[in-house]
Amino acid sequence: MSTDLGGYELPLRLLLGFRALIDGLHAELAQQGHPDVRPVHGFILQAVGLEGATAAEVGRRLGVTKQAATKQIEQLEHLGYLSRAADTSDGRRKVIRRTGAGQDVLVRSAAIFDQLRIGWSETLGEDRLAALERDLREVTAGPLFRFDAPGWFSGG
Repeated sequence: MSTDLGGYELPLRLLLGFRALIDGLHAELAQQGHPDVRPVHGFILQAVGLEGATAAEVGRRLGVTKQAATKQIEQLEHLGYLSRAADTSDGRRKVIRRTGAGQDVLVRSAAIFDQLRIGWSETLGEDRLAALERDLREVTAGPLFRFDAPGWFSGG
């Protein structure tokens, strides 16, 4: 049994680590020309996927309602990160796709996460960080990429 604060400290420390990475990411994205991108936007951009998706599909992938997904999609469309057009095979369907700016955010995010990991490695040491990553893989089952975090956090 832990002599520290108790079992509840672990999830809070994991969340603080997540926040440190995400806050670092968004500070750097702002420096690199994307000041309006918010954490939820990354989930939306990923959920749209390479082939595009409808608002209903994005909502299902995120575990939120179509209306909640549409609100975020409209915001990203207004900011120039997504576009919406009629589906060529079904004119009633509107397909959302990433724009060049939307793709740029994801490419830059991947590079920034690599740099943030280097920073953690310099602080903790590569061996300790690699052990932490192995240990987290051991205790976290399922796919690495889950887009339903927004719905999970909001109880959707």
